[in-house]
Amino acid sequence: MFSVARLIEKVRDKHFDAWAGGYARWLATSAVPRARAALAHRDGPRHLMFAFTDHYEPLWNAPPPAQGLARVQAWHKGYPEMVSQFRDADGKHPKHSFFYPGEQYAPEYLEPLADLARRGFGEVELHLHHDGDTAATLRPALQEYLKLFANHGHLTRDPDGRLRYAFIHGNWALANPMHDGRWCGVPEEVALLYDTGCYADFTFPSCPDESQPAIVNQIYWPEGDLTAARCYEKGTPARVGEKRNDRILMIEGPLSLARRPGKLLPTRIENGAVTGEDPGTPSRVRSWVNQAIGVVGRPEWVFVKVYTHGAPEQHATSLLGEGGRMMHAELTTRYNDGKNWCLHYVTAREMYNIAIAAMDGRSGDPAQYRDYVLPPPPAARA
Repeated sequence: MFSVARLIEKVRDKHFDAWAGGYARWLATSAVPRARAALAHRDGPRHLMFAFTDHYEPLWNAPPPAQGLARVQAWHKGYPEMVSQFRDADGKHPKHSFFYPGEQYAPEYLEPLADLARRGFGEVELHLHHDGDTAATLRPALQEYLKLFANHGHLTRDPDGRLRYAFIHGNWALANPMHDGRWCGVPEEVALLYDTGCYADFTFPSCPDESQPAIVNQIYWPEGDLTAARCYEKGTPARVGEKRNDRILMIEGPLSLARRPGKLLPTRIENGAVTGEDPGTPSRVRSWVNQAIGVVGRPEWVFVKVYTHGAPEQHATSLLGEGGRMMHAELTTRYNDGKNWCLHYVTAREMYNIAIAAMDGRSGDPAQYRDYVLPPPPAARA
């Protein structure tokens, strides 16, 4: 039976009040561009950039070190075996972006991931859980983690040798967004990330967490006071002909309300989280693509960034098994026919490069811009 009290409780639990207005505005303002984009293949196929970002935590739930190592070894062995059967429009197999927690650093964990990078199966970026920090304590920690990762050949470099990296915040607490100040402590974090070499943030969506911004389904530049908490709440959409060089880029994944099988009305939040219990089914893949995330003015290039917590066994079993095969089978058939769609498996770095190329007015086949401004890390070049 309908209950107003229960409805109010659900709104609060899922923090609908924080993002529902932004989602409604996005639906209204994107309806016409998305309809036009759906017809873009009349002038040639649309291009789908697919990036799988992983909050990759071998030591999740504090296991013994041997279990953490076994989790890494499962991916080192199982990922190439699973994805080698799939190819995109460029003949490339799926690539995994391992956002590895700096605070869980261990050389025996990072080196197998470097081997995967050398073999073309992905790249490593920075993930970080922290609490009660200040800018003065966070800066040296970031710099230390970057150096440790670089020792294994991870992370891209500027031409002058400066380390550059993509970032995902642990607990989604980017720029101190929580009401109780937990899981961060640094409101000026976005500015600090840029200053230490971060080129893009891939944290969001975080829904139904309270950190979820009102901006949804966009690639955008954060605006306003970048030293303020939750500064990512305001931003300017990335568009052709406009590019910023003074801040990080926010690259969001899909967020929508979706129907469960057999249901008439939307009954679930689709936030792009791929788990053992909720794998990448064909209907989910279609929902991700239908959000048409991209750079304004380049509607034929569609960006899909989904995420997982892939190290724990309950998720790895699906991602490296039938769940992963189902998702990639859908991507490489429905979205890689050469007529309506061309699929491009990309890392987080390659997705950023292609977005920057779009802002610079590049068009045509986006695959030629995988290394547009930031080259592959040394391990991947090897």
